[in-house]
This record gives sequence, C-alpha cells and structure tokens, in this order.
Amino acid sequence: MMQTDHMQEASTKAIFYALLANIGIAVAKSWGAWFTGSGSMLAEAIHSYADSGNQVLLFIGLRQARKPPDEEHPLGYGKSSYFWAFIVAVMLFSMGGLFSIYEGLHKLRSPEPVEQYWVALLILGIAMTLEGASLLGALGQIRTLRGERTFGDWFRQTRNAELVVVLGEDVAAEIGLTLAFVFVALAGITGDARYDAFGSICIGVVLIVVSIFVATRIKSLLVGRSAEPQLRRRIDEIIAADPAIERLLHSITIQVGPKIMLAVKIRMRPDLGINEAVARINALETRLKQQVPAIGWCFVEPDIVD
Repeated sequence: MMQTDHMQEASTKAIFYALLANIGIAVAKSWGAWFTGSGSMLAEAIHSYADSGNQVLLFIGLRQARKPPDEEHPLGYGKSSYFWAFIVAVMLFSMGGLFSIYEGLHKLRSPEPVEQYWVALLILGIAMTLEGASLLGALGQIRTLRGERTFGDWFRQTRNAELVVVLGEDVAAEIGLTLAFVFVALAGITGDARYDAFGSICIGVVLIVVSIFVATRIKSLLVGRSAEPQLRRRIDEIIAADPAIERLLHSITIQVGPKIMLAVKIRMRPDLGINEAVARINALETRLKQQVPAIGWCFVEPDIVD
C-alpha cells in the first residue's frame, strides 16, 4: 500500500475513534450537567459536542481531498483537508474555549451549588477512560506512520493535518477532564461553588491554547510547506545516484494534501544527445514516482546553472 494510502487510512481510523468517544461522552456530560448544575460539566459537554462536530468536518476534508484534479484545480483538492482542519481549530477556540470561559465567569458572578457531585465525578471518570482510549487509538495510528522515528521527530515534521488535530483535541480533552474532576470534587467537598466556576475558566484557557497551537501548525500547510525532511533526502539521493546526471542543482517540494509536487533542476552529462537526455529524464521521473509514491507531480528541468 502506498504511503499516501497509509496516511489517509491512519487519519480516518483516528478520527473515527475520536468521534465515537466524543458522541457518547457528550450525551453523558449533558445529563450530568443538568443533574448536578455543574458549570465545569456543562463546559465539558459543550467541548465534547464541538469535538464531535469537528470530527465530522475532518471527515469532510478527507473526502474532498480525494477528488481528482480538474481544469480549475490542476493539483487536485488535497489542501481541502488543511482548510477544514483550520476551521476545526477556530471552532475549538470559539465554541470550546470562549464558551467555557464565559460559563465560568457567569457562574462566578452567580454561583450555584453543585448537587450530587459524585454523579459528575463518576461521569468524568468514565469520560477520562473513553478519551484515553481515543488518545491511545490516535497514538497507535501515529506509530504506524512514524516508523523508526521518535514521536518528537514525527510531531515536528509531520504534514498530516488530521492527526495533529485529533491528537490536539484528545490531549486537550484529557487535561480538561482532569481539571473538571479536580474542581468539581473541590466544589462538592468544600461546598464552595466558585471552585466549579474556576474549573470552567481553566478548561476554556486550555482549549484556547491548544486551538492556537493547532491553527499555527495548519497555517504553515495552508501557506505552502515542503515535504517531510526524510522524503526530501530520499528524493535527492535518487537523483544524485543517476549516472546521467552530473549535478543536482536545485529541488523544491510542496506538500499538497497527501501528495507532493516536485520540481527539480539538474545538470546532465554534456556528452548526452537531446533524445537520450529526454529519455533519461523520463526514466528518472518514473523511478522517482515508483520509489517515492507520495510524489503526485514531478517536473524536471535540465540546465547548466541554478
């Protein structure tokens, strides 16, 4: 299976795990918020509903990215996934972060006692388990893609927008659930409802920080980012190994969704005739696409200077 297929399959599985977890968690949190009157629980419920909608948007992005090129979009629709991932970051900021802070400030001005707080703690504990399973699922898909690279290397270099978003959501959810658990417990034990309000505000801050981080990562892909470093090195090695090429003058890669556009300038051996040089270039393009399946478009220009 080609690398691009692996990337899309891993993204689809990670999104599916997160969607299943968030739908169940959102319903449970909503009931818990209504039953206990907890602002932290309500903030977490809104967060889970927003996450569920976000996963649907990521699915839309993956589906649109598979559309074939046409006259208006000769490089295809691969960057559609980046657009929807950026929209997810905006929703995480607005529907998740800002609403949670608003709800916390409202509860702080008009504190209401948290009733039957043990119910909220039970729901939050179950939610932490389900979110943990979703996070492990995302990490498992990342493990299949990163190969021998460390997680840190993969995280810094990856161009997979969907997995970055899902990972960010899952981490934010686990932190948010932990904060909600602690503050609801404090509110219940002390009888001071302000702890619950503080919990909602803290959750909102976490969501805003994560959304800004995710948006920054996606922005670089929307603007135009090169292929991952190991792919660029592999491409240069293949070109340098061609006996018909005297020197690789320059190479440029642009990540377009799961595919890569490659533009290369080379200096060929001066003893080659035009027909033979053209045949060698065509053979090189074929070899590049075979050995690096992520290459979707390849343009090779012979020259004598860069």
